[in-house]
Amino acid sequence: MSSVEQRLESLPPIRRDLLRPLVVTTATYWLALAAAFAGTVVGIACYVVQYRQGLGVTSLHNPVYWGIYIIDFVFFIGISHAGTLISAILRVSQAEWRRAITRSAEFITVLVLGFGAIQPIIDLGRPDRMLNILFFAHMRSPLLWDVVSITVYFTASTVYLYLPMLPDLAIIRDSGIKWPGLYRVLALGFPNPDDDSERARRLRHRLERVIGRMAIAVIPVAISVHTIIGFIFALTLRPGWHSTIFGPYFVVGAIYSGIAALFISMFLIRKNFHLEHYLRDIHFEYLGRLFLVMTCLWLYFTGAEYLTAFYGHEVAEMRSFWDKFTGAFAVPFWAMVATCFVIPFVLMVRRRTRTPGGCAIAGVAVVIGMWLERYNIVVVTGVNPRLEAIGHASYAPSLFEWGIALGTLSGFITVYLVAAKLFPMVSIWEVEEGLATSEAEVADRIGTYLPKEVQP
Repeated sequence: MSSVEQRLESLPPIRRDLLRPLVVTTATYWLALAAAFAGTVVGIACYVVQYRQGLGVTSLHNPVYWGIYIIDFVFFIGISHAGTLISAILRVSQAEWRRAITRSAEFITVLVLGFGAIQPIIDLGRPDRMLNILFFAHMRSPLLWDVVSITVYFTASTVYLYLPMLPDLAIIRDSGIKWPGLYRVLALGFPNPDDDSERARRLRHRLERVIGRMAIAVIPVAISVHTIIGFIFALTLRPGWHSTIFGPYFVVGAIYSGIAALFISMFLIRKNFHLEHYLRDIHFEYLGRLFLVMTCLWLYFTGAEYLTAFYGHEVAEMRSFWDKFTGAFAVPFWAMVATCFVIPFVLMVRRRTRTPGGCAIAGVAVVIGMWLERYNIVVVTGVNPRLEAIGHASYAPSLFEWGIALGTLSGFITVYLVAAKLFPMVSIWEVEEGLATSEAEVADRIGTYLPKEVQP
């Protein structure tokens, strides 16, 4: 047994279980990392060709200015709501079962947000002009609001991820199982949770207070981000986009796809890192109930959107409407309905199928369905311009566009896999704190919601 393994075995059981993935690597992990890295290389190569030859290598044209890159932009920014928003709501509401799931969710937020934010840059034929939106800022442009809100959201999400990791970084630093110098820098001198000195207690209390305030602050920021993305579409007169419901519709879709991505992440972490005792069935059960609510909300907003368009019966709107329901885009539209509603509803409505496997299947279905939803929003309107004189256009992503899309997804998976070997995906100190909380303390907190006495 190596010295690292000996130090690992000497740790308390919880720390040993949650830190083992950092030092023990399986063949499955290396295979997944190699595949993701290969996909990333393909994406980079495709973008190099696009950068040198221009957007002519894509299928973007007049009037289809937005294609797969903007679809991925909306899609990835939506998934970013997996962590910061869901984790913040659960933390503010003091849901005790959140402790094991918040870390992986917050990592999804930060990483996928970064890959989503670069999509508009990829969409530019001249990426050197990206700063023009700041140099020649127009306050009435939702594009400017989008840049500002995503920047604020990324900064707040990164801080919200890093602060709760400080106690865990201190644990890794003091355990000596992996690169003590690196974790000494990252921990910023934060005391180990075992330190019971007055200074350590004061710092931990201050940290929890700051985390609580950050949780409250990031909720409106996260909501504003996808609302503004919805406004980018809604504040135009193009058929299928000019809708007052797009802001909240996009927010609901973002939370929905975020939970779906979290399901996939939780299932894979639980299975490959053997953390069944930490990411338990009850976590999938509780998130599954929330997922069922979001499934019904998605159906409500989608139905309201198409019902009002149908009753308005505007000529340009109806061309897009029938293209989705019975026309050229009927297959992706009804596939969206099946994957975004039928499959998750059937799986989540019954407790017997709200299992880790059932939740993972529902998550995969919704991730696919939400990508198709963005495809139906962006492409169908693009090929059906309001001016009939332009005529009906067509759009099919080129191999370079598919390659860059593959590279974006693979890049996210690559960075996430690397992060899983550097940081524990389940918060050690929060799990330990939850177990250390006595039944009396829990009962006392629950008692604050109950009447002290019942009047006859």
